[in-house]
Amino acid sequence: MAMSIEKAPENVNDDKGKDTQVVENIENVASPQEISEARVVAEGVERTTMFVWLLVSCVSISGLLFGYDTGVISGALVTIGGDLGPAELSSGQKELITSSTTFGALLGGLTAGMLSDFLGRKPVLAIADVIFIGGAIGQAVCHTVWSMIGGRFLVGIGVGIAACVAPLYIQELSPTRVRGRMVVVSAAAVTGAQVLAYAVDAAFANTHRGWRWMVGLGAVPAGLQCIFLFFLPESPRIMIKRQKIEAARAIMAKIYSHATPEQVDLMVKSLAEAVKQSVEISNNTTLLQRIHLILFNGINRRALIVACGLQAFQQLCGFNTLMYYSATLFKEIGFDQPTAVGLIVSGTNFLFTLFALKYIDIIGRRKIMIWTAPVMVFGLVLASVSFYFMTKKTGGNLVDGTHYSHTWSAIVLLAMILFVASFATGLGNVPWQQGELFALEVRGIGTSLATATNWTSNLIIGATYLSLMGRITPSGAFGLYAGLSLLGWLFCVFAYPETAGLSLEEVTLIFRDGFGIRESERLRKEKRALQRGERGETA
Repeated sequence: MAMSIEKAPENVNDDKGKDTQVVENIENVASPQEISEARVVAEGVERTTMFVWLLVSCVSISGLLFGYDTGVISGALVTIGGDLGPAELSSGQKELITSSTTFGALLGGLTAGMLSDFLGRKPVLAIADVIFIGGAIGQAVCHTVWSMIGGRFLVGIGVGIAACVAPLYIQELSPTRVRGRMVVVSAAAVTGAQVLAYAVDAAFANTHRGWRWMVGLGAVPAGLQCIFLFFLPESPRIMIKRQKIEAARAIMAKIYSHATPEQVDLMVKSLAEAVKQSVEISNNTTLLQRIHLILFNGINRRALIVACGLQAFQQLCGFNTLMYYSATLFKEIGFDQPTAVGLIVSGTNFLFTLFALKYIDIIGRRKIMIWTAPVMVFGLVLASVSFYFMTKKTGGNLVDGTHYSHTWSAIVLLAMILFVASFATGLGNVPWQQGELFALEVRGIGTSLATATNWTSNLIIGATYLSLMGRITPSGAFGLYAGLSLLGWLFCVFAYPETAGLSLEEVTLIFRDGFGIRESERLRKEKRALQRGERGETA
């Protein structure tokens, strides 16, 4: 494909007239079918530059906040004692403290994506940090149950915003071939922070009012990220949407630092042409019209179903009950050091997230989900059976202070490790690839709705776990989670297409006629063949 490329102005801060001229030049280039990302053979495209790693590491602090908060509350709940008024927190009060964060995250996640379309990805992350700092400090100084609930609600808003926008920001700044891996870096920060949280819990477990340090330390990484954000760029797609083509080119040049200026120019032209229709839609429609578009346009609706289905699956399998209540659960089944045992579980989560970091772009999102979900089901069934036999002498329920069989307790721990390992490899990471499913004009709305689905499901699970354990027994509760996980696996088999190796703009093409499982494979095969041909020509 022959094409002449105009030399772009060097100064990123040139006036808007130059940007407008570049836009006009781009509009006169070939159609999206003629300019495809697959046809841009840039030098060093397989390599991830130091700029990208630093950027992703800074943004992934949002994942650290998310993970630290979900992990730290487990240890805090068993050490608060009478510091908040009552001599001992009731099950209902524990559920309120836990679920208030989730409710805040639901509200934060519901608005975050749409807000980031208006303000940009970076400012919204800064807002999340400020809210999180306020909530962490509020928890650390509170003296009543309701003030603790209020502090955790604020933290939840911050977590919900960050959980929605951080993966979206990373996806829009990452090279296609490592996009999945870069999002998993954020997920690894979540799981690593959960390990850190358990370590902090263990360190302050025997300190007078140590729980205040546990929750208050969460303000530190939020403050650091707020500072780092001043030095990070905005998403190049947002820059193009605002017709700041020179700024987008400067960012792309850093992402693909091994490419020549001509190759960077061509990638910017390719990206601008690919998102031109999305930009036109965004600039000429209201928020309500775009919400209508995502709900009633077949392509967007199918993408939304997949994103929301995966997020619901992630929470309804019951994983976060382990994060919130693991110390309480392991204490009840007879472990002398429940926080230390919880650290084993969170450590497993972190290690297998690192496995996903290595292989998510190599194996693919769909295959990882289909292979790991059955192991999750097996682990939950094994836990259900173990609880059934363990609690026979106490009427099926766990009674604190009862000496249960060490054998069955060990099997429960083994079942949890199997469940967590398979979850961390697949379901813990893949749903957060949600931003790649949506076209740019509805990406913010789509990620907001999918994130809200995650937190709604989390709220249901977190608010009902202790009640379920009491009413349908631990065996019944984990059996229910196993059944829901089986349904989630069937959803992946029949509705989740492979997106690895496709650009953000190419992914939307696969939903034109159904859920695109076969179409995605066809498109990926054609793209690989095209890339091999281009390499052969340049060799």
